[in-house]
Amino acid sequence: MLYKDEQLHEEKVFKDPVHRYVHVQDRVIWDLIAAPEFQRLRRIKQLGTSYLTFHGAEHSRFNHSLGVYEIVRRIIGNFEDRDDWNDGERLLCLCAALLHDLGHGPFSHSFEKVFKLDHEHFTQQIILGDTHVHTILERVESGFSQKVADVIDKTYEDKLVVSLISSQIDADRMDYLQRDAYFTGVSYGHFDMERILRVMRPIEDQVVIKSSGMHAVEDYIMSRYQMYWQVYFHPVTRSAEVILSKILHRAKYLFESNYMFKLKPFHFVAFFNEDVGLADYLKLDESIVFYYFQLWQEEDDAILQDLCERFMNRRLFKYIEFNPNLQMNEWMDLYKLFQEAGINPDYYLEVDSSSDLPYDFYRPGEEDERLPINLLMPDGNLKELSRNSDIVESISGKKRTDHKLYFPADTLTELSDDSPVKQRIMELLDVNQYLKGDEESVD
Repeated sequence: MLYKDEQLHEEKVFKDPVHRYVHVQDRVIWDLIAAPEFQRLRRIKQLGTSYLTFHGAEHSRFNHSLGVYEIVRRIIGNFEDRDDWNDGERLLCLCAALLHDLGHGPFSHSFEKVFKLDHEHFTQQIILGDTHVHTILERVESGFSQKVADVIDKTYEDKLVVSLISSQIDADRMDYLQRDAYFTGVSYGHFDMERILRVMRPIEDQVVIKSSGMHAVEDYIMSRYQMYWQVYFHPVTRSAEVILSKILHRAKYLFESNYMFKLKPFHFVAFFNEDVGLADYLKLDESIVFYYFQLWQEEDDAILQDLCERFMNRRLFKYIEFNPNLQMNEWMDLYKLFQEAGINPDYYLEVDSSSDLPYDFYRPGEEDERLPINLLMPDGNLKELSRNSDIVESISGKKRTDHKLYFPADTLTELSDDSPVKQRIMELLDVNQYLKGDEESVD
């Protein structure tokens, strides 16, 4: 029997809080899950610093990747015997679903911004490089790893296959919305996935939804919208991300300044030098990052020490609403006042912006163009979702942006009460309103 056709002697299952069970029958999938590069995802949190806001958000990229695989497995099961579905692509879809997040690093997007990295690039590197994952995929057939990489990169010739993993209604989003809602304890991310899976239909180059399932898709779109603003862009989580970013920037600056760390940060050297190879990347996970942050609380550099202590003990920055288009003069005044007060504004004053486009119709030629969700009408024609749904039409193509100004309120209150600098800072930031309430609240 060929390796690609080999089935396990007995089906394996993973107990899952979202999908009840994740089912594995293929030897290839079982071997990929056991690969060290995939097991590494157990040590990468799905929601980065969100655990400091929602204490249950300790789930990992490993959990999520299994969930995306399970959803694709179920979709394919529903597609069997349909004329528009090529069952020869089944294993390719399952492998791409399982491995789509393989290249995420510690704290994902925050980490990438500091070191100018791209997790999608490293996903490709792991799949195509000298790794256990690559060896397993090439056992299926020569060039199979490139096919998997192409699906994840959205360049594979069969766009129907790509749409299962990456579209405006794909298995990735359907899993993370429900999984993140479950672990954060919120109700926003719940929608009727069973209904959506039942009304999905494959056509030549995309998955479409039977018109009778439109209301389930509306619910899905609104769930995504709410999750982004209530969970993913939560201002407390963003405060933690700001501090995380500042820690990494400070450590990099000190390294470049030939500062003598008490323990040389061996795992970060390639990142500080901006010369990161695949082996360097795979060695760094969140357990290693936490180890250094713990050590750096004892460093002689006061800024690094303070930022690490804040992050490790959840002593986060406070924030105010901020409009960079209208308030830049205030920000410049604050920058100078922080300097006068002896507080380094490069590390303790930060504007953070978040934006999201919950749904968009097709805009050919535009950057990051999105294929729309199409409804399959009773007469066999396709109709773009927002043209049939008043709810979706109301938010289509509308990007929402939010700006916050972050600062250490506790440090400011420790300044001398007689200081005119303190009085002016407190006036501009209205700090007193942030000294009330429950620190652990997510409100």
